[in-house]
Amino acid sequence: MKRRSFLLGAAGLATASVSGLAGCGGSSSGSGGSAGGDVTLQMVESLTNPARSQVLKKLLADFEAANPGIKVQLVSPPTEQADQKIQQMLQAGNGVDVLEVRDLTVGPFANNGWLYDMTDDVQKWAGFSDLTAQAQKYAKHSDGKIYFVPYGFYGLSLFYRKDLVTEAGFSGPPKTWDELLEQAAKIQDPSRNRYGYAFRGGKNGNGNVVAAIEAYVGDSIDRENAFKIKSGQSIFAAPEAQAAVDTYFDLFKRASPPSSVAWGYPEMVEGFNNGSTAFLLQDPEVIATVSASKSITTDQWTTAPLLTGPSGKAAQPVATAGWGVAKASKNAAAAVKLVEFLSGDASTTFAKENSLVPIKKTAGKDAFYTTGPWASYVTMTENPDTYLTVVQPRGVSWWTEWSTKSDTQVQQVLIGKLSTTDLLKSWDAYWTEKWKG
Repeated sequence: MKRRSFLLGAAGLATASVSGLAGCGGSSSGSGGSAGGDVTLQMVESLTNPARSQVLKKLLADFEAANPGIKVQLVSPPTEQADQKIQQMLQAGNGVDVLEVRDLTVGPFANNGWLYDMTDDVQKWAGFSDLTAQAQKYAKHSDGKIYFVPYGFYGLSLFYRKDLVTEAGFSGPPKTWDELLEQAAKIQDPSRNRYGYAFRGGKNGNGNVVAAIEAYVGDSIDRENAFKIKSGQSIFAAPEAQAAVDTYFDLFKRASPPSSVAWGYPEMVEGFNNGSTAFLLQDPEVIATVSASKSITTDQWTTAPLLTGPSGKAAQPVATAGWGVAKASKNAAAAVKLVEFLSGDASTTFAKENSLVPIKKTAGKDAFYTTGPWASYVTMTENPDTYLTVVQPRGVSWWTEWSTKSDTQVQQVLIGKLSTTDLLKSWDAYWTEKWKG
């Protein structure tokens, strides 16, 4: 997973300058608009890039056309500064009506009383029942209230070369981690610059190791804390974890380019994109990247659902964000109306343009999602008992420390300085000690 914070493809600068934030207080929250009774809403996005902002502007224009008397001003600060700017505006109590709320920010924003509770409004909104079960579930915060409506989801799938799988004598893509190892090892042929798997040995390489372990412990995983099994132990202490890590690191030994010992997101995506690797585990934003490739054609590749373990299950860590309303907004009714609009048919347009798993049930019947590389995401959404949505403890204060530690130890395993058994012991001890505190 790329996981810059959580969302992908969100680097780049906004078309609006940060200085535009300084003067927003007088024209949005607290402003009734023109003398004719018009309302001007200030909307602030967080995960900004220019193309995304243009999509939003088109949708906002549609909203304004359908709602005479409501105007929307979009503010798009640079991504690296956006959450800090949003927090400053929320603390000030003005300048924002509608805002992008992320799964990483909803907790602190809600705890500080900065978000408007949309529960009553959403319960009266007929469109809420049109959303997928996953969207409805993740709209509700841990306290049972609705502070934002998700606009889409990210999740892993297996990108694979259809032609190489067929050439190797397989009738279809692998469904399990064991099958992935089998197929990737058979496809591997360094003499032809052909490798089985785009291994992630560098930054954030720990995430795919954990994905394998979570699949192997699928029958006992704690879905609300996916680093634990239901007994309360860490997943790293589960008996199945050893087989999971051994299978995963065998992918490097038997089916990956030697240089992938240091591959991060760009290198592993490029390895698949340039046609040198047959399998890649990644998020849906890569669909657009590979679709634009001149090294492989659209009929040579597609995606398959996330790999399962011996449990017959896979665990999909949920990553999401959505639109919420500032509690200090003096135009809450209009702001909620905008959120509901963006969460209706407009959400499918937004999802398509930003490589998101859609929130509307009807989107699953859209040819865009039912054919080609998006179909695997619909399959996973429609089979929640096999592809379990889980929550990883990414909100803990030591998550960055964990990422650094675990990446370092993944490297040590790859270069033969640490055994997989000692890796698991170290990870189990780390989390057990942290949870004690």
